[in-house]
Amino acid sequence: HHATAGDPPVLLVYGQADTPITADTPGGETIHHPRHGRILERTLEPLGVSCAVVAPGEERSGPGPVAFLVHGLRSAQAVAAPAARWFRGNTHTHTLWSDGDGPPEMVADWYVRHGYDFLVLSDHNVLSQGDRWFPVRPKSRLTAERVERLRETYGGKWVAIRERDGQSEMRLKTLPELREHFERPGAFLFIQGEELTDQFEQAPVHLNGVNLAERIPPQGGDSLRAVLQRNIDAVIAQGRRLNRPVLAHINHPNFGWAMTAEDIASVTGERFFEVYNGHSGVRNYGDATHPSTERMWDVALQLRLTRLDLGLLLGLATDDSHEYYEWGVGITNPGRGWVMVRAARLTAEAIVNALRAGDFYASSGVSVEDFHSDGERYEVRVRAEPGLTYTTEFIGTRKGATHPADIGLVLAATSANPAVYTFKGDELYVRARVTSSRLHPNPYAAGDHETAWL
Repeated sequence: HHATAGDPPVLLVYGQADTPITADTPGGETIHHPRHGRILERTLEPLGVSCAVVAPGEERSGPGPVAFLVHGLRSAQAVAAPAARWFRGNTHTHTLWSDGDGPPEMVADWYVRHGYDFLVLSDHNVLSQGDRWFPVRPKSRLTAERVERLRETYGGKWVAIRERDGQSEMRLKTLPELREHFERPGAFLFIQGEELTDQFEQAPVHLNGVNLAERIPPQGGDSLRAVLQRNIDAVIAQGRRLNRPVLAHINHPNFGWAMTAEDIASVTGERFFEVYNGHSGVRNYGDATHPSTERMWDVALQLRLTRLDLGLLLGLATDDSHEYYEWGVGITNPGRGWVMVRAARLTAEAIVNALRAGDFYASSGVSVEDFHSDGERYEVRVRAEPGLTYTTEFIGTRKGATHPADIGLVLAATSANPAVYTFKGDELYVRARVTSSRLHPNPYAAGDHETAWL
């Protein structure tokens, strides 16, 4: 409760004073005491939070303001919070601001028209801010014909052209301009991002910073793992410094055969990587001597949950789109992979917090209605389409497994909907993969079926 903008925050706890209690502080710290709620009064006071613990019945004899606040809390319980829903988004997108061939407004328009709810423009080492003039040349990424197409779509006043040293240049639209034109509350949202593009020796090290406020330059390092960790640390540090939720995810680990599962597993402070990337050159499926990204996921999970004790690693799907004029297998088009995020509101904070909480799934076409685990069973309910069949595989590794053949086993498979896996108690982790009988309409590789990863 904030009485006025200048007053310190007040936490009112309504319940028995000797029951377990948990609270989140303004700085993001979780305070928990197993027996006595009143411990919060002393714990939170140094943080500038006033705390009052009120047991049922006390409000009648307590101070007037306490009775008023308790009444307000009870009234608020009768008003339903916004229901969580699924939002579709892409966190890895390129435009003319770096190496994409699409003007940013053309790129944004594609995602709006194809039912996306949010989009991260993640150009290499740059934010879509300030004046940027792009040359207009024949047989280039921006031709006179493409400029004319923008004029036809948005009007002549929208397109800014200048002549400089005999060269025509078009000014690229900035993120604030795109927001003004495309964003609609609850319907479409931009989240600012950047692909931090670094390397160690000849190995590319790329990761995305999501919901950034400021550009982050490549951080470098004296080893591949140091480069990876230093860039992730820079994203996390910005979030802490600016008190905003941010997220970093490792991109296409097999691009340039840059990373191993052990490299990914070693990362601290973050837990996201691209298990699926729609770019034609990222080698999702590995080769005879390199594991697929799904295999890397299982190996990294086994390491993180045993020897490294670093917790789960979560897999995202992105399209890593670059090309918007020509379409087909081998061309890096939009729409190949995305994330579905369950949140109550379409805001950057709500989307990032839901991702961080693991309330999402990755998809290249399969829609999931719900998934949950209660510690005894893991249930996945597919939003089935008529005429299609779906196979759900529950994949995991059992505790104590060390042999490579025992890591990432298919523990069960079913075509039932909902698909249910009952835990045996010896699983280190269980993840799910749902494969549709429908081929992907514009696949990463010929023969790909629409899939979801949870």
